Amino acid sequence: MRLGIYGGNLRRGAPLVSLLDEIVDLEKRGFTSYWIPQTGSYDALTMIALAGRNTDRIELGTAVVPSYPRHPNVLAQQAATANALTEGRLVLGVGPSHKPGIEDSLGLKYEKPALHMREYVTILKALGDEGHVDFDGEMYHIKTGLAVADAKPFPVVISALAPLMLKAAGQVADGTVTWMVGRNTIENNTVPRITKAAANTGRPAPRVIVGLPVCVHDNRDQAIARSVQIFKGYGTLPNYRRQLDAEGISEAGEIAVVGNEKEVEAQLQGFFDAGATEIIASVYPAGDDSRGSFQRTHSLLESLLG
Repeated sequence: MRLGIYGGNLRRGAPLVSLLDEIVDLEKRGFTSYWIPQTGSYDALTMIALAGRNTDRIELGTAVVPSYPRHPNVLAQQAATANALTEGRLVLGVGPSHKPGIEDSLGLKYEKPALHMREYVTILKALGDEGHVDFDGEMYHIKTGLAVADAKPFPVVISALAPLMLKAAGQVADGTVTWMVGRNTIENNTVPRITKAAANTGRPAPRVIVGLPVCVHDNRDQAIARSVQIFKGYGTLPNYRRQLDAEGISEAGEIAVVGNEKEVEAQLQGFFDAGATEIIASVYPAGDDSRGSFQRTHSLLESLLG
């Protein structure tokens, strides 16, 4: 199984450099990749660039960098720099984020997100692959280039959920990275739509990277209750709400993969059978022994690598 860790969380009081120690440790344990969200704290690509100098093999991804606040030329330059410092191990995950965060918090316009992402990623790919772009679209008009030392092309994946976004991900990006998306949706919506879009434009088979909360725990009800508590806010965001409704799930945390070792392994395999090319696990604890809970889940995931 290709298994990565969806991490980036700092323990209370821990220094920022402790994330680098975590990534180094996970590489030694054989994990395929490590993914960092771009939230309101540190800069994800800066951390990836630093991690690249301390690791040799593990793939390093963003899941995801919100697009509206960063001009595509700026993000392409930053990504090319981080990719050079990781010796070509960056996967740049981008997405439009959510309307409340873009409009209410940042005062920007959240308009035509599918068209925005299509044009945005087209520019990113041109700058990343060729080092220059001449693009005249509806939302972006740009003619420029980059000259980053040791630059290499880097894959771009989109946090695609809706049909138009999945079509764009297949036609102009290298795949998708999902969150809060269940197995039925992956099998019957995500994979068919993105695969067809890629095939119709002559692009290679897209990556389908599935992010999931995961907890190995003997008491399923207790583990789900903890997940509901941790991930409650996602159910209020329309982009995620549609995915949860499609799975018949009322609380976001119910999407979590939980159970004993055999049950979790079977559920993860189910996502691969549905068409996922990789799973990135957001490991969370349940029960009174948080450290032991984390260790149990990581141990199972480590045993499945190969």
